Amino acid sequence: MTSEFDLGRLLAERGAERYELHTKYLNHQLPRMLHTIGFDKVYERAEGAHFWDAEGNDHLDMLAGFGVMGLGRHHPVVRRALHDVLDAQLADLTRFDCQPLPGLLAERLLTHSPHLERVFFGNSGTEAVETALKFARFVTGRPRVLYCDHAFHGLTTGSLSVNGESGFRDGFAPLLPDTALPLGDLDALARELKKGDVAALIVEPIQGKGVHEAPPGYLRAAQELLHKHKALLIADEVQTGLGRTGDFYAYQHEEGVEPDLVCVAKALSGGYVPVGATLGKDWIFKKVYSSMDRVLVHSASFGSNAQAMAAGLAVLSVMENEQIVANARATGEQLRSRLAALVGKYELLADVRGRGLMIGIEFGRPDSLKLRGRWTMLQAARKGLFAQMVVVPLLRRHRILTQVSGDHLEVIKLIPPLIIGEREVDRFVDAFTEVMDDAHSGGGLMWDFGKTLIKQAVANR
Repeated sequence: MTSEFDLGRLLAERGAERYELHTKYLNHQLPRMLHTIGFDKVYERAEGAHFWDAEGNDHLDMLAGFGVMGLGRHHPVVRRALHDVLDAQLADLTRFDCQPLPGLLAERLLTHSPHLERVFFGNSGTEAVETALKFARFVTGRPRVLYCDHAFHGLTTGSLSVNGESGFRDGFAPLLPDTALPLGDLDALARELKKGDVAALIVEPIQGKGVHEAPPGYLRAAQELLHKHKALLIADEVQTGLGRTGDFYAYQHEEGVEPDLVCVAKALSGGYVPVGATLGKDWIFKKVYSSMDRVLVHSASFGSNAQAMAAGLAVLSVMENEQIVANARATGEQLRSRLAALVGKYELLADVRGRGLMIGIEFGRPDSLKLRGRWTMLQAARKGLFAQMVVVPLLRRHRILTQVSGDHLEVIKLIPPLIIGEREVDRFVDAFTEVMDDAHSGGGLMWDFGKTLIKQAVANR
C-alpha cells in the first residue's frame, strides 16, 4: 500500500494558520514579539537576496537567515545537487562503511586552511563548537576554556559555557569551567595561562554581537602565548567563515595566524541541510581517536549525511566558480564606505565598522538638546530601543529586513547574502538615509513608534 502525502495541499489548507500554530505548539513569545513590532509578515517565495510577501511585494534580505543564506535563497547549483543526491538513492548512514561524499567535502574544505588536516562533520554551529571544546580539553588534559566578553558561540551547554552574554547563561548553571576575558587583552590572557589549567581560548575574529573586530596583532600574539603554555587556539568561524568578511576565513586577515581548531557551519549548508564542521590539526584528531576502542568516542547521528555533504560540496563549488569571496570584499567595502560617509551627517549615527559583508551600524547620544531628550527617554526605558526603531521602518516602509545586533545594544548588524551587488547597496543606503532623516526631524513616525516600544519595555519589567 502506497502512503500518500501532498505537501502542497497541506500548505494550501493550513498555511494561513502559521502564527496560531506557532503560538500554540512552539515558542509562544516569538509570534508575540513579531506582532508587537509589526514583523508578522507572510512570506510566500524567496530567491537570491530577495523574498516576496503574500501581496507580491519584494523584500531585500540584509540578514541572510542569521548568516545561513550565504549564497542567497535557492541557489540553482545547490538545488540541483540536492535533487541529484536524492535521486541517487545512496546507501547513506549505514554506520559501517565509508561513503565518498564526506571525504570529498573534507578534502575540498581543507584546501582553504592548508595548516589543518582533518574534519569532523556535525549538524550545526553549536555542535561544531562543542566538538572543539571536547577535543581541546581531552588533548590538553585541562578543564578550563577562555572566551571573550560579549562572545556568542552557541546555546547548548558546552557552548553556552563560553557565551559572553549573561542573558543567555542565566538560570542554566552549573556550566563548564570557564573565564571571560576582554577582547584584545593579552595581559589578561597571560595571567590566566600562568595558572596552568587552561585548555584553550575560543574567539570570534569578528564578534557577531556588536560587530567588534579583534585588534590588529591580537590573534597572532594570543596564539603564541597559548602555544607557549601548551594550550590551543580555537577560531569560531561559524558566522565569519566562508567568505563573509572578504577572505575565506576571518582569521586570515591577520598574517601568521593558524588556529588549532576552526568551527564552521551556517553558509556551508547552502540554506538547505544543516551542517557543521570542526577542522583541526592531525595530532589532535589522532589523540582523540587513539585506538579502535575509541572509534566512536565522538560522533553525531546525522553527521556526514549525504544531503548535507552534497550541499556543502555545491556551496564550495559556487564560491570558487562565482568568485563569491571577492564579491563580498568589494561589495562590502562599497556598502561600509557609503554608510561611514553618513556619520558626520547624522548626530545619532556614531560608528560604522566591519569587514566584507559583516557590518555594524552603531547609534549614540546626540548633541542637540531636543534629540538628546528623546534619546535619554529611550535609554531610560531600555537600551537598544533606538536601534529597534530603525529596524522597524526599514522593514515596514522600505521592505528591507535587518536585525539589532544583540540585546541592549544600539547596533544594527548587516549580514546579507554574499551575492548582493551595487543595486542592493543603493537600495539599502537610500532607505537608511530616509530613516535617518526622519529620526532627525522635528516629529517623525519613528518617534511615535518609539513610544509604543517604551510602553512594551516598561510592561515587561
